[in-house]
Amino acid sequence: MKVLKNYMYNAGYQILNMIIPLFTYPYITRVLSRTGIGINTSTNSVVNYFLLVGQLGIMIYGNREIATVRDDPDKRTKVFWEITFLKFITIAVAYVAFLIFLNWEHEYQKYFFFQSFLIIAGAFDISWFFMGLEDFRKTVLRNMLVKIVSTILIFTLIKQPSDLGAYILILTLSQLLGNLTLWPYLKNLVGVPKYKELNILRHFSPALILLLPQIAVTLYTSLNRTLIWKLDNVTAAGFFDLSDKIIQLLLTLVTSLGVVLLPHMAHLFGNNKMDEVKSYLYKSANVMLGLSVALTFGIMAVSQKFVLIYYGRPYQQVGELMAIQAPVIIFIALSNLIGQQYLLPTRRNKQYTVTITVGSVLNVIFSIPAILTFGVEGAMYAAAIAELAVTVSQLIVVRHELDFKQLFSGTWKYLLAGLVMGITIRVIDPMLKLSILNLALEVVLGGAIYVVLNIVLRTPLAQMVRAFVKEH
Repeated sequence: MKVLKNYMYNAGYQILNMIIPLFTYPYITRVLSRTGIGINTSTNSVVNYFLLVGQLGIMIYGNREIATVRDDPDKRTKVFWEITFLKFITIAVAYVAFLIFLNWEHEYQKYFFFQSFLIIAGAFDISWFFMGLEDFRKTVLRNMLVKIVSTILIFTLIKQPSDLGAYILILTLSQLLGNLTLWPYLKNLVGVPKYKELNILRHFSPALILLLPQIAVTLYTSLNRTLIWKLDNVTAAGFFDLSDKIIQLLLTLVTSLGVVLLPHMAHLFGNNKMDEVKSYLYKSANVMLGLSVALTFGIMAVSQKFVLIYYGRPYQQVGELMAIQAPVIIFIALSNLIGQQYLLPTRRNKQYTVTITVGSVLNVIFSIPAILTFGVEGAMYAAAIAELAVTVSQLIVVRHELDFKQLFSGTWKYLLAGLVMGITIRVIDPMLKLSILNLALEVVLGGAIYVVLNIVLRTPLAQMVRAFVKEH
């Protein structure tokens, strides 16, 4: 029930994450212009490099370490302060490096500086601690508050293209203030640090090891935006980001289960309960595959109409990009399942890093010629190839440990249901005029078709839902 409750908290937040942009993104794309969107995307992608290095791999590492010692208050206190002080040091080093970079960068210097508050915010992010305790309520409520406040400020203060700087400041400073709001909750959870007993550096190497796969991931997330900016143009970088934003928003409905299960799996592994680890993994596989297939075919069916309504006609190309990018949802769902829910909780950091690096290297190899040849669409294809490579390599790693028949027991049924749903909506789409009501009708109809087919085909996900309803 704790896992379900945490998943519901995360899912609730992700739904809010989806609802708020339904109002803010269309407003911002129309107010700031395509160039402003591109500048925000490009400068943010570069600042994220410094933030990533400053945070090491602490989000995952700290989550796992706290999950391991959470039942011992003294060890919990010691580990928390050691990791927190380590991050203060690494963030400070990263910010100094950023200031050196800023001295050389002249094109968008002001906007880069405004983005840099994200680096400072990273120093005070202790959400990993609460995730390790499997207390997702506090982090979710904090994130909700930040989203709501920043949304109000955006509609209140952002009125014209020259307000781009104010828009960036709203996003970065709200993140900083949001991170600070978690600190008062530490009062009854950790004690005063005993400085003489702290061994900060013992966490550096393992956290650094977990940084490597995150660097690899960045090479086909933020790096794509930077490459498109430099090899194509700043507007194309903005188009890539607008497509990716929607895909990532929908993807979080799937991967939030991985965030919830990581500390739970780590705790089970720490108590040598491998059978339970695998049991959760097989159930999680059906949930994630069922959702990811539905989202993939749904996006491919309605992306063009969605973008015209949502972003406006100047952003029509984004609809094509979303359709190309959609299969990435399935690939990421599977890599999240194997990597975040199995390899990392069972401390298989090296193998996890190698698999992520494979995708990263392939992305770099394919991205540059693809962007030079096909522009922003080339970057989408390169990213999809990279994500597929990660998934395949992780499956190869665990092929002797997991039962693939159980892991993929309902895959063909989900794909069949998704294909029928997608084709049906694509046939209907041209018959319906461009309107929010018709778009909503297509989404609801597509969802209904997918659910009914899951029931008819008796997919594992449908059976799990039926069993849950009977029990409760």
